[in-house]
Amino acid sequence: MSTTGSAADPLATLGSLPGVAESVETVRKAVDRVYGHRVMRRRSTAITSEAALRGARGSSALSGADWALEEVRRRSDFGADDEALVVGAALRLTAEAGQLLSIWRQSPLRVLARLHLVAAAGKGGEVGRPRLAGEPVDEPLIELPLPGADEVSGRLEGLSALIVAGGSAPALVTAAVVHGELLALRPFASHNGLVARAAERIVLIGSGLDPKSVCPAEVGHAELGRAAYLAALDGYVSGTPDGMAAWIAHCGRAVELGARESMAVCEALQRGAA
Repeated sequence: MSTTGSAADPLATLGSLPGVAESVETVRKAVDRVYGHRVMRRRSTAITSEAALRGARGSSALSGADWALEEVRRRSDFGADDEALVVGAALRLTAEAGQLLSIWRQSPLRVLARLHLVAAAGKGGEVGRPRLAGEPVDEPLIELPLPGADEVSGRLEGLSALIVAGGSAPALVTAAVVHGELLALRPFASHNGLVARAAERIVLIGSGLDPKSVCPAEVGHAELGRAAYLAALDGYVSGTPDGMAAWIAHCGRAVELGARESMAVCEALQRGAA
């Protein structure tokens, strides 16, 4: 997405695309159903913790480490192999995201750098900063053409300016654009998918749509599958109205499925089965 167009609020403009308003309303209703569950009134912390675990598992699956939930739950060593490293990074990002909400609206680029530092665990001089010209990117599951470092820098600055300026765009639209832009740019040398999904989480929480972080979009993205994820991303990268609307709708469906997952957790807790 070009974030330097002539529209005063390009994110709000995306909200007027065909079908987007319907996606926004459907997501709002799905989230409200979770928050209205009686278990949320007395055990919201437990729902938040479970959503964080399931969200990390979903994000890991999209980055090539498709572990069973119970495996993620029981493991304590996440440095044994490549898949374990991915899962460990996803868990760290999920924990870190909630600590960065106050910084996001003032300095999104600082938050993104911090997310990458946390994901990559401080390994290498390329950690915690956007890649430089000529630096390779380890993101094998996304095969889109890689933008050059200058384009990455300009588009990140444009995205940051839109977030800092605020605006009237629905939270779903902003979250989808942040997510899609980071996947399209792959601004870091590694862990871009994990960082993009963590940033989407931050927008959804910080916007007030999901303040307790109980509707993990990562769960929905994983459930919809990698093929659908990449196909929707192609629509985002195309920049066409239909493509952008399809990506936003895909992200909306992911939030809905995350909400459904937490509704199931609420029901299980209510029955005393979890």
